[in-house]
Amino acid sequence: MQLAWLNGEWTPLEAARISPLDRGFLFGDGVYEVIPVYRRRLFAFGPHLERLKHSLGATGIANPHTDEEWRRLCETLIERHPWDDQFIYLQVTRGVQPKRDHLPDDCLVPTVFAYTSELKPVDEAILKKGIRCITAEDIRWQRCDIKAITLLPNVMLKMQARAAGADDAILIRNGLVSEGTASNVMIVEGDRLSTPPLDHALLGGITRQILLQVAREAGLEVREEAITEKRLAQADEIWLTSSTKEALPVVVLNGEPVGTGIPGPIWQRLRQAFHAAREQWMEQNHE
Repeated sequence: MQLAWLNGEWTPLEAARISPLDRGFLFGDGVYEVIPVYRRRLFAFGPHLERLKHSLGATGIANPHTDEEWRRLCETLIERHPWDDQFIYLQVTRGVQPKRDHLPDDCLVPTVFAYTSELKPVDEAILKKGIRCITAEDIRWQRCDIKAITLLPNVMLKMQARAAGADDAILIRNGLVSEGTASNVMIVEGDRLSTPPLDHALLGGITRQILLQVAREAGLEVREEAITEKRLAQADEIWLTSSTKEALPVVVLNGEPVGTGIPGPIWQRLRQAFHAAREQWMEQNHE
């Protein structure tokens, strides 16, 4: 049975219920975090927790748990489920407010919802053939560094990609690459790996952080800099990176092949190095 933690109680996931007056339901007034688990151990728990705390602080939502309480909740979720590899979903909304009002009351108690699911490996066909993307105007809000539950623009952009026969969209804001609908973007030009710099236009991905370090250690030139739409179109390789998908190679962009039209050699090399770094990270951090 798949279990969920909701406001201090364990319940079957399908039976979990919130009040329709919860501000997360009415306003999308909440934040979330996703943490991967490998061999029943949390991966990069510290950076993920810091990102959750950043989202809570930026929105003014009270943090309902100490760091150790968050860790214990995640570990208990792992223990109560059978899968070796999992992904934990944590969500905190501002809570229930009897009177609907854009301005929240000061005394609200946050709603905490958490569950875990099996983390399945990326389909081998995708790893061999890559994915297809389009570019699309970034219609999201101005604080994408907050991992907010208000994801309607992301849903619409993902649907736009599907309608165009693609797997995903790479978002463009003022002529510059921001990120994917649920991922960071990296491009390869020769032996140089580039990704947009962290600011309010995109989320600081944990996989992004680790891959940049892995690339430096592998001898690549690494740049965090603005990437124009033209550079994106001319790149030798394009990757989409996220906690649950790691790094996916984009082989077609707007109907045109990326590089040779197959997953590139730098991606192949860095994917293996990333897996080695992940194992080392877990050993060093006892996660």
